[in-house]
Amino acid sequence: MNATFLDACLRKPTSYTPVWYMRQAGRFQAEYRKLRETYGILDICRTPELAFEVTMLPVTQLGVDAAILFSDIMIPVAAMGVDLRIDPGKGPVIGDPIRSAADVERLHAIDTSADLAFIDEAIAMLVAELEIPLIGFCGGPFTLSSYLVEGGASRQFAHTKALMYGEPKIWHSLMEKLADTVVASLRAQVAAGASAVQLFDSWVGQLSPQDYVEYVMPHSRRIFVELADLGVPRIHFGVLTGELLEQMRDAGADVVGVDWRTPMDVARGRLGDDVAVQGNLDPVVLLAGWDAIESKARDVLRRAEGASGFVFNLGHGVLPQTDPRILRRLTDFVHEETAR
Repeated sequence: MNATFLDACLRKPTSYTPVWYMRQAGRFQAEYRKLRETYGILDICRTPELAFEVTMLPVTQLGVDAAILFSDIMIPVAAMGVDLRIDPGKGPVIGDPIRSAADVERLHAIDTSADLAFIDEAIAMLVAELEIPLIGFCGGPFTLSSYLVEGGASRQFAHTKALMYGEPKIWHSLMEKLADTVVASLRAQVAAGASAVQLFDSWVGQLSPQDYVEYVMPHSRRIFVELADLGVPRIHFGVLTGELLEQMRDAGADVVGVDWRTPMDVARGRLGDDVAVQGNLDPVVLLAGWDAIESKARDVLRRAEGASGFVFNLGHGVLPQTDPRILRRLTDFVHEETAR
């Protein structure tokens, strides 16, 4: 196996900077869009052969140094008894949002071997084929709770924050149940063959550092602590988290993902040398032509220079309009520019 990605995550020397892209499999690929003419996204996630096919697409197309399981952060949550659908253009929609202690009580623990067996099967198929590491993942507890409480995507997170501030006992009870599910799912993914895990707490940047420490960090920290014995790199990522980087580090990650709003050298200064960093090209730059892409990518690499461990990625997911050929060219560029 090419372990360059894992070495960078563990702050070991590498012969070049490894590359992978969030949402590197999905909407921007013609092959994926063709599948979606027949299958819904949940069908693809829950069918091992289809999840395998989609996960493998960017490995050969883009030349990346890690694959990430094609799934959805809400899959384990649905196994808790949540009425979930995913609507095109809207994302997750929850049929009966969580608003009370009784609502939290009806969420049940999951049995990964029964409820998520399709994930284990997909991972087993992938690791038998891949020559690069496979990343497993789950949603972070704040992001999962926001979907459950809001009933879907949100800009203001009004119901979520009202519950968090107004009913802290209910809030922490919900977060504890979600953390239980995340730990169980990630441990099962590693047992099935995943070589690293990423916690996507995508929307946690909506919180102040003080609120993060009080309402989220205990649960994220427990997740990372309960994965520590597995010996795999643990990555922590969120959007708009420039002011939370130190807290996300202190939650226990080995790698902290940085979005494009925080320059990588600034992020490195805040994080110190005890964690690796991942990021952070603005995904929109990929639509701007090669000259702009090369300039911005060079800037990311320059600002990351000297990091004790660095993984090149985007600051969030690949946009649907992105040309796969551009992503391949970017992968090759980073590899060539950083070859030592």
